[in-house]
Amino acid sequence: MPTIPITTRGFEKLKAELHRLKTVDRPGVINAISEARAQGDLSENAEYEAAKDRQGFIEGRIQEIESKLSAAQVIDPTSVDANGRVVFGATVELEEEKTGTKVKYQIVGEDEADLKQGLINISSPIARAMIGKEEGDVAVVEAPGGVRRFEIVAVHYI
Repeated sequence: MPTIPITTRGFEKLKAELHRLKTVDRPGVINAISEARAQGDLSENAEYEAAKDRQGFIEGRIQEIESKLSAAQVIDPTSVDANGRVVFGATVELEEEKTGTKVKYQIVGEDEADLKQGLINISSPIARAMIGKEEGDVAVVEAPGGVRRFEIVAVHYI
């Protein structure tokens, strides 16, 4: 199984979700199933069916997270020594050449990505265009709306 890059923050977030699923959600759904069974006829018991569906979702998510954690390659952005190059975990300040719009993104793993928080997936077109570049370089991004050019203003490892 290939490794999955993830920041320290993302790894801790997944571990916390796994803990919650195992200690809160799983026992809660088991209790809900037990209560629904006590109501009698299971063939027409909507609460029972809903609880069983929820249990299936929880168990599937637990397996998914455990698999991701076991394959995770945890990268601490503060300890990266990339000599100013854009790498996984780097926070990059960009300026779009055409409009002058400035944006700031951190390149993270798939499970951590949240564009509203400035966290972009390593496999996104903009992240792929930036990887390996340095301050002053131009990243050319093939976006659905056409080609966009971004100058890399600064690279931080925070």
